[in-house]
Amino acid sequence: MLAAIICLGLIGLASAITLGFAARRFAVEVDPREQAILDVLPGVNCGACGFAGCSGFAREIAESSDITTSCPPGGATVMEKVANIMGLAPIVSDPQVAVVLCQGDNDHAKAKYRYLGINDCRAAQKLADGPKLCPGGCIGLGTCARICPFNAIEMTPAGLAVINRARCTGCGKCVASCPRRTIRLTPLDASIHVLCNSSDKGGVVRKYCSIGCIGCLICHKTTPEAYVVENNLARVVYDHHLEALPAVSKCPTHCIRDFATGYPQGSALAPATVPLHSGKAA
Repeated sequence: MLAAIICLGLIGLASAITLGFAARRFAVEVDPREQAILDVLPGVNCGACGFAGCSGFAREIAESSDITTSCPPGGATVMEKVANIMGLAPIVSDPQVAVVLCQGDNDHAKAKYRYLGINDCRAAQKLADGPKLCPGGCIGLGTCARICPFNAIEMTPAGLAVINRARCTGCGKCVASCPRRTIRLTPLDASIHVLCNSSDKGGVVRKYCSIGCIGCLICHKTTPEAYVVENNLARVVYDHHLEALPAVSKCPTHCIRDFATGYPQGSALAPATVPLHSGKAA
């Protein structure tokens, strides 16, 4: 019995020595900057940087010394810390926020058919191009809200996705999840947007949505520098967004929204609290 115990002990000791040698022999050296970068990242692993998680982002930065890839949730503050760790000059970029370019909920936009399938916008879009007559409007099944890692998207009772500007980090996950490309990333300091995504002619739009853009050109005529109308659809020229306000009250269908004064009808969100700063945005 004693011999067996001694034998097992020697086997265990030999195994430990072998494992210790192997650990030293095959150890992979980790750049200390990689861990330092990982420590300053938000740690949400949202994938907005293009990597599987924060660890992949930190490794790429440490190995390539390329800080042009950004961390949207961390913003300029985090990227400045990353630049300091790498001994590089920080790259300044304008913060962005996602906006749902639609107000056509179930009360304002007509349905093409009653959808009873999987509760997913991407699945619904595959069935006859979606249940709404508007080809570019919000389908309203909440795929973007479920995929948002920051709980920044609410679904109104009438089926419209609305993004909280105070919570949104501009990570872009909701943009990628929308099958109709109804969600866009826009400059954070631009609070005025044309909330429509239909390029149909005005007469057609009126038949299926009471709050859609009809391409009437009134916004462009009011402030020519701030709006452009292409393919029957108006949009804000964000380089001149500070000049866009006068057209908001003149829009006949009220599809232009100033988020500085409130959110679309049905939203539970209070008026925007994100401070707006002056100056042009890219």
